[in-house]
Amino acid sequence: MNWNPASWRTRPVAQIPVYPDPEALTRAETKLKSYPPLVFAGEARNLKRSLAEVAEGRAFLMQGGDCAESFAEFHPGNIRDTFRVILQMAVVLTFAGAMPVVKVGRIAGQFAKPRSGDTEVVNGVELPSYRGDIINASPFDAASRAPDPDRMIQSYAQAASTLNLLRAFAQGGYADLHNVHRWNLGFIAGSPSGEKYRALAGRISETLEFMEACGITPESTPQLRTTDFYTSHEALLLGYEQAMTRIDSTTGDWYDTSAHLLWIGDRTRQLDGAHIEFARGINNPLAVKCGPSLSNDDLIRICDVLNPANEAGRLTLIARFGADKVEEHLPRLIRTIKREGRKVVWSCDPMHGNTIKSSSGYKTRPFDRVLKEVENFFVVHRAEGTHAGGVHLELTGQNVTECTGGASAITDADLSSRYHTHCDPRLNANQALELAFVVAEGIRAERFKNPRIIAAQ
Repeated sequence: MNWNPASWRTRPVAQIPVYPDPEALTRAETKLKSYPPLVFAGEARNLKRSLAEVAEGRAFLMQGGDCAESFAEFHPGNIRDTFRVILQMAVVLTFAGAMPVVKVGRIAGQFAKPRSGDTEVVNGVELPSYRGDIINASPFDAASRAPDPDRMIQSYAQAASTLNLLRAFAQGGYADLHNVHRWNLGFIAGSPSGEKYRALAGRISETLEFMEACGITPESTPQLRTTDFYTSHEALLLGYEQAMTRIDSTTGDWYDTSAHLLWIGDRTRQLDGAHIEFARGINNPLAVKCGPSLSNDDLIRICDVLNPANEAGRLTLIARFGADKVEEHLPRLIRTIKREGRKVVWSCDPMHGNTIKSSSGYKTRPFDRVLKEVENFFVVHRAEGTHAGGVHLELTGQNVTECTGGASAITDADLSSRYHTHCDPRLNANQALELAFVVAEGIRAERFKNPRIIAAQ
């Protein structure tokens, strides 16, 4: 393959900052290389097997979390609330959609963000753009905006602590389906989506009581009290990713141990670029964001490079077009993949193509456009006879007002009240649950109207 973890350095690279002190950067990367892995190769292989089920139409991918994790908001309560919302959504999708759900968080590593420009100007002052807490800080002053390699060390420490807590939640009893009522967040309890969730939780409890009467208990069936939960982030800051890439002692293969799944963004998927070069050599499950500018030919070339063995579960394609462009671009990409016989997971990112600037000056995402992109995603896949395999969302368990609309009817005037994001606007738990019920309807419509999917069950 002529590949090694550093071979990306010979390729053109985008979205990587220039550090003012190269020696400090080398020291930080060297230190990271000596640290323990954050995730294990066997876990990444388990995720790949689960994603293979998604690729074959037998499961669904639920991927969500912060747009960009921050040092300031690092708190066990925030981690718990994000985990809880993802659990809630997965329960809705599993029970109402009648399909197993693979749960992947944008968490424990989602610190870096691509930006449209290297610098920004405020009141005539030009400074480097804020690229996420792993690189620099958001306050608009020269000291904060200077890239600092020691932030990679702090990011590693926060990711390790986050993973420790997530594993405890997933395996220590918090994820027990008998706790389904306790997962509800207080601020959504009286909302329409909260009430729908409460009714669904009641049906699940009745089902569990029936199962216990038949002898199916958490003691006899561990799947009722534990869950598999995986982590993911954009493989953007390649020096950090290289430092976390290790050889698996059981297989001799390379794995990026910073997360179970890594994705390449729409801005960094150049075929001759550094990010594709790095990703092709690691054995983690991979994903690629697919925007309107992606040509059919380049899509196949990306598949050739990242998944040459055409292995199910290896590659996820995350469509992010905008609600009004899905029907124009998604069908041609689906037909290209079908014609070439490629095995991929199709997922929908309804967030990034629907970002606007509100009249109040805040960056936001109208919830009706987010819903519309998801609905169009399912409509296109039903028409093409393919599996709408997942959703990729920026969300939080906090009671934020960052995306307008939804059953709670957040307006432009409401945005300033609880606008806490460090980068892009996120769905709050109420909006996320509302979306989950829409997705569940799409899954059921596909399962029971698409002959290919029914035959796969």
